[in-house]
Amino acid sequence: MEPKVSEGGLNVTLTIRLLMHGKEVGSIIGKKGETVKKMREESGARINISEGNCPERIVTITGPTDAIFKAFAMIAYRFEEDIINSMSNSTATSKPPVTLRLVVPASQCGSLIGKGGSKIKEIRESTGAQVQVAGDMLPNSTERAVTISGTPDAIIQCVKQICVVMLEVQSMRGGAYAIQGQYAIPHPDQLTKLHQLAMQQTPFTPLGQTTPAFPGMDAGAQAGAHELSIPNDLIGCIIGRQGTKINEIRQMSGAQIKIASATEGSAERQITITGSPANISLAQYLINARLTSEVTGMGAL
Repeated sequence: MEPKVSEGGLNVTLTIRLLMHGKEVGSIIGKKGETVKKMREESGARINISEGNCPERIVTITGPTDAIFKAFAMIAYRFEEDIINSMSNSTATSKPPVTLRLVVPASQCGSLIGKGGSKIKEIRESTGAQVQVAGDMLPNSTERAVTISGTPDAIIQCVKQICVVMLEVQSMRGGAYAIQGQYAIPHPDQLTKLHQLAMQQTPFTPLGQTTPAFPGMDAGAQAGAHELSIPNDLIGCIIGRQGTKINEIRQMSGAQIKIASATEGSAERQITITGSPANISLAQYLINARLTSEVTGMGAL
C-alpha cells in the first residue's frame, strides 16, 4: 500500500511507535489479520507490527499526519470496545480509561515535558488526557515510554499535540530531517497549519463505518533508483542487530534496499534504493531518521 496524502493536507510524514502487550496486539491484528487490514485501508497509514514471541511488541505507524490521527482513532476506539466487552463479564462499575504507550527518544522528552512541566501540563489540560513520561529508559534503549490514558477522543487530541511538539523540535534542530520529494519536514507555515489541525475537534469515524476516500499517489509511477553514501561507523545503526532495522525500513517503505560490501580504504558504504518515487522518498526518510537518531539522539518518534 502506497502512503497517501489528502488534498490540501500537510505534506508531512511521521513515524510513531507504540509499545503493546500481546493481548493488545491480538486485538489490533484481529481474526486472520482482518482488523489491521481494515485499519490500514481506512486510515491510509502504514501499520507494522514487530515479530517475535516476547510479551511486548512494537507497533509502528507511518503516514501523513491526517492518516496517523485516523489510525490512532481506530486503535483507541478498538481498545475502548475491548474494555466495554470485558466489563460485561465482570462486576466492575466504573469504566477504566483507554491507555496507549508511545515510544519516544529520551532526547525529545524534555521538549514534551517543558520548562517546569509547563508543556505536559498544558497538554493534559487542553485534551483531558493523562500523560506520563517514564523516568527511566526502556531496557537496552535510549527511549522512554510516554503513557497516555483517557477517552478515545482525549487520546486523539493528545497525540495531535505531541506530534506538534515533536515536529517543532525537529524543525528547530535544522535540516537533518529534510528529504527530497514528498516527505519533507514542514516549514514554519506548515507548523502553523499543524497547530490549527491539532486544535480542531475532528469527528473520527469508528472502525467499520465508511470513511472518506483519500486520493492516492500514483501507484503506477515509474520505478527509479537512488544512491546514498553512509559512513562506515554509522552503517550499523541502519542495518540493526541481525538486519532488523534495514528489514523494517524495507517493509515500511516498500523499496528494495541494497548495501554494498565494505571497500578497503573507503570510509563509506554505498546504499542503493530502488522502487517508485514514493517508496524511495519514504526509505530515504526512514534512513535519515535512523542516522539523526544515532548522531544527535533525535529520531523518528
